[in-house]
Amino acid sequence: MAKLKLNPIANDKPVKVTLELPAPLHRDLSRYAEILGGEAGQSPPDPVRLIVPMLERFIATDRGFAKAKYERRAQIADAKAG
Repeated sequence: MAKLKLNPIANDKPVKVTLELPAPLHRDLSRYAEILGGEAGQSPPDPVRLIVPMLERFIATDRGFAKAKYERRAQIADAKAG
């Protein structure tokens, strides 16, 4: 097998997910959307549209996850080198 300089191209196709939210969480999302819209001087966004940026922010700021991800990459690199 040839050793190529390019890594495999990531599949960036969005994945559709269906989930049920507990009613209190949906109410909080709705309130959050109202506050967010009010602060921006706009109408509130659809609460469902908040889920992706909230998850992205959560993952981006989770230090434990970042550390584990780094360690996992190091283990994979070591396994490939060894």
